[in-house]
Amino acid sequence: MPRRALRPIKAELDLSRHFLTPEQVGPPWNPSALFGNDHPLQLEVGCGKGLFMATACQAFPHHNFLGIEIAYRYARFSAARLVKLGLDNGRMVAGDGQKLLREVVPDNALEAVHVYFPDPWWKKRHHKRRVLNEEFLMQVARTLRPGGSLHFWTDVEEYYRLTLELIAAKIPLTGPLLPEERSAEHDLDYRTHFERRTRLAGLPVYRSEFRKPI
Repeated sequence: MPRRALRPIKAELDLSRHFLTPEQVGPPWNPSALFGNDHPLQLEVGCGKGLFMATACQAFPHHNFLGIEIAYRYARFSAARLVKLGLDNGRMVAGDGQKLLREVVPDNALEAVHVYFPDPWWKKRHHKRRVLNEEFLMQVARTLRPGGSLHFWTDVEEYYRLTLELIAAKIPLTGPLLPEERSAEHDLDYRTHFERRTRLAGLPVYRSEFRKPI
């Protein structure tokens, strides 16, 4: 199913604090300069329309959230959502999450990494393009603080199973913990728009959480 067109962003909306270039994030790595504080930092890779970023920033005001989305217009749209809601603990970056982890984020820097409904790249010859590959997962393990967590959800059972097998075989993370599905309390009470669409269609969502050993 194709994505719906994004609503236009009002020209008078000031995105300068919330919509960042990769160069503004680093190197050098200095999240306190981006947020103005040293609160724990969580990273979402592949934010789509920014529903998780918006709800998480509201639910955890004493945590900072950095979202990175490779599609420029979706990253900008997500930043505008944060601005409209007055959420100063969220920032969006238009860029490559794998490159950000590999080249910018230091060891033990992140409270959590979130990857929700990544592109499955259905054809077997394209599986190497999946974000949850061995290199990316090793970078997640490196950049999480001890006790930090990786949250991975998908609606593709095969992707879920292969990722769990890869982590069990090669990645120094413990798990999986299996969060239970709960009933939504309102129309946007979902982690992402993909979760909302999948659950309203009556299809399963495969959820997992992994922890970095203390």
